[in-house]
Amino acid sequence: MELEEIPGVGKTTAKRLRDAGFTNLETIAVTPARELKEKAGYKDLEPAERIVEAARQLLGSTFMTAWEHWKMTKQRKRCTTGSKALDKLLGGGIETQAITEFVGQYGAGKTQLSLELCVTSQLPPEKGGFGGGVLYFDTEGTFSSQRLYQIAGYMELNPEEILQNIILSRVYTSDHQTFLLDHAFQRCAEQNVKLVIVDSVISHFRGEFIGRETLAERQQKLNQYMHKLLRLAEIQNLALIVTNQAQADPTPSYGYGINTRPAGGNILAHACNTRVWLRRGKGRSKRIAKVFDSPCLPEAECVFRITDRGIEDTEELIQEGIPQPA
Repeated sequence: MELEEIPGVGKTTAKRLRDAGFTNLETIAVTPARELKEKAGYKDLEPAERIVEAARQLLGSTFMTAWEHWKMTKQRKRCTTGSKALDKLLGGGIETQAITEFVGQYGAGKTQLSLELCVTSQLPPEKGGFGGGVLYFDTEGTFSSQRLYQIAGYMELNPEEILQNIILSRVYTSDHQTFLLDHAFQRCAEQNVKLVIVDSVISHFRGEFIGRETLAERQQKLNQYMHKLLRLAEIQNLALIVTNQAQADPTPSYGYGINTRPAGGNILAHACNTRVWLRRGKGRSKRIAKVFDSPCLPEAECVFRITDRGIEDTEELIQEGIPQPA
C-alpha cells in the first residue's frame, strides 16, 4: 500500500514523508506523532497526528484478539547460532520480531557470536538461516571482515558473497547512532535485511552522558532508541541482536563471583525480549551462556566454544552425538 493512499496525503506530502524516512504505512503507524512532526518538518502537531491516525486506521492495527496475536507469532523465524546447545537454550535459535541481548565482560564472546550470526543468518531457511542480508552497527570499532571471511570459508560458503550481503555502519556518537537507525527502515526493506546487529548498544550513551545529572537525559534517549529498534524488528519481521557491556554492581546478581550487572538499567531490561549473559568457561575457547531474563524461556545455561571455525558445540557434546550445523 502506497503512502498516497492515506487520506489527505498527496504526492507532495508523500515525498516529504519518504524524504524523512517514512517509506511505508507500517512505519508511520507505529511512530509517535511528535517524532513524525519533528522529522517531517511540520510546524504544528495536528497534521502529524492526522497522518499517523489515518495510517493506523488503514492497517486496522488498533486492537486484535489473543488468537490473532498467536497466529502472528507463528510467522516468526529462527536462525541457528552455530551451536546446537546454544540454539536449544534460545528455544530454537535467534528469533525475528524480537530483540535478543548478549551481555558480558570484555572477551566473553559477544562480538564473535555477532560475526557468526552474520554468516549463519544468510543460510537458506532449510539450513537454519533467514536467507537474507545483515545490517551491522559497529559502535566500538571491533567489526572484523577478516574474521567473517575465515568463518565463511570454514563453512564452505563463498566469502565474497557473504561479505557483499553485510551492510556495515560505523557509528561515532549516540546522535549518529539514532540518525543511522532512522534510515535503517528503508535500507532494510530495500535490501532484504533479515538481521540487524548493534555492537554495542550502550557504548556511546555511557561515554557521552557522564555523572548523575545527565542520567535522566541518557535514559530517555536510550529508551527512544530501543523502542525504535523494536518497531524495526516487528515491522520488517527481522531479528535484532544488541550486545551490552557489564558494569560493577555492589550486589551480586549475574556475576558468578564478580559483582557485575548489565549496563543500561531498567531501560534495556524492559526493551529486550531475551537477555543472555556470556562468560568465559574453563579453557581458552569455552564460553557459558545463561538466559537470565525472558518471558517464554526458562533460566538455564549451556556451554559452547569459540574456535577458528566460529561458534561450535564443545567436543563433549559432539562425542555424545549432537551434530554440527550444516
